[in-house]
Amino acid sequence: MNILLCGLRGFMGREVMALADAGYRGAKVVVGVDPMADGREAVNTYKSFSEIPASAQVDCIVDFSHHSAISSILEYAIDKGCAVVVATTGHTESEVFEIKSAAEHIPVFYSGNMSLGIALLCELAKTVSAAMPEAEVEIIEKHHNRKLDAPSGTALMLAEAVKESRPEAYTNLGRSGHGKRTSEEIGIHSIRMGNIVGEHEVIIGTQNQTITLKHEAHNRALFAEGALAAAEFLVKQPRGLYDMKSIVSSDEKSAVAKV
Repeated sequence: MNILLCGLRGFMGREVMALADAGYRGAKVVVGVDPMADGREAVNTYKSFSEIPASAQVDCIVDFSHHSAISSILEYAIDKGCAVVVATTGHTESEVFEIKSAAEHIPVFYSGNMSLGIALLCELAKTVSAAMPEAEVEIIEKHHNRKLDAPSGTALMLAEAVKESRPEAYTNLGRSGHGKRTSEEIGIHSIRMGNIVGEHEVIIGTQNQTITLKHEAHNRALFAEGALAAAEFLVKQPRGLYDMKSIVSSDEKSAVAKV
């Protein structure tokens, strides 16, 4: 499986390179794209897609760069007919529209979080909130002080999972001001400090009991593993839009058991 890695020189790019070098999921990074490329990278790396030779053989693009790069990534992928794993977050509405439109032509994997554990957390949150319709739901997410977007894409994923069983629900980001909490409200609170890799907590409670669901990422390799597992899944799929839920619910479930 030949991978084109966007953001090769970043934190997550280095994690993907390390896994690929170890042969994880049969992935091989054959091309890199990074505006900071200086010629000292372990694979042929270019500052832009226009510099990549036409002879490059790519099965899947793994994007760990910046959300603003998505247009050029999708344009190249559609031209080459290869799959794309979008592992960045913080996309604007117009960028999300581009991602969904691209899925009409190629397989696209788009998820607010590359962790199988988070996919399972979403399912649990949906199940519990449906079983306890009278319960209030709050989401707390914690990340390192360098993260740019808030709330995290994962926190929004969790809120959307709850909304599947509560269509009337809405999110309240970083509650402030005066006024009583409504029963339809899903509070999302963001914490940015230190070097926290990622923690997400869903609190579902009534007057008499509370259930707390929590996922903690111990290191960034977790997300690199998930991205390469997604790539392995995606290259076998027809055009369309996929996410971690697609993997969990598919016949390929056993293929990601080690993530």
